[in-house]
Amino acid sequence: MNKTAIISGASAGIGLATAKLFTENGITVVGMGTREKAENAPKENFIYVQGDVSDSEDRKRLIDTALSINGRIDILVNVAGVAPKVRTDLLGMTEESYDRVMNINTKAMLFLTQAVANEMIKNKGDEKGAIVNISSLSAYTSSVSRGEYCISKAGVSMITKLFADRLSEFGIPVNEVRPGIIATDMTSKVKEKYDTLIENGLLPIKRWGTPEDVAKAVFSLINGALPYVTGQSIDVDGGFHIRRL
Repeated sequence: MNKTAIISGASAGIGLATAKLFTENGITVVGMGTREKAENAPKENFIYVQGDVSDSEDRKRLIDTALSINGRIDILVNVAGVAPKVRTDLLGMTEESYDRVMNINTKAMLFLTQAVANEMIKNKGDEKGAIVNISSLSAYTSSVSRGEYCISKAGVSMITKLFADRLSEFGIPVNEVRPGIIATDMTSKVKEKYDTLIENGLLPIKRWGTPEDVAKAVFSLINGALPYVTGQSIDVDGGFHIRRL
């Protein structure tokens, strides 16, 4: 049976790279993004739904589109996320910025996962589904100029643990991938900063990560290769998480 996956944030970057890898392996992807269309999207087995994952009606439309294919959802990959529009010192962070980042990065992920989980539970057979959440090294790394982003990603880590615990009785693994410094639209504005940091030894693997690096980790968590793993975080960060003297 051809599996159906939902990927939020699928119009570019990590979401699009994951969609491409999935479709290359015979998985039908229903992707959502706020852009009018997904540039360079897969030509087959890919359906794009324009919408805002933080909007409950758009989330419902995304799920309904996925269910219309085979009557079930087998995979959910939560990628959609935003950085603060302006990096601001923690002492000056605004409620408006906090609400925007938390609504998209954390609240929307929570309730999309809830809705999809309830559909997965209905799936017939032993393999009911798999869920992967994309967080960030910011889930555990302080960055006082974008505190709302760090808080939102720490929340993603707890969402992962909660759903891994709750869905284990149904055989639905829920795991997290923590990307490091990845070359995407989000990081393009600080490229020079990270070029210098990487060159000066910030990472054991001295290069930027790519969306494809992250997509490969996601694929390993949904393809049945790790059946005894749930509630786990995988750092795809060039070794950033290693504490070194």
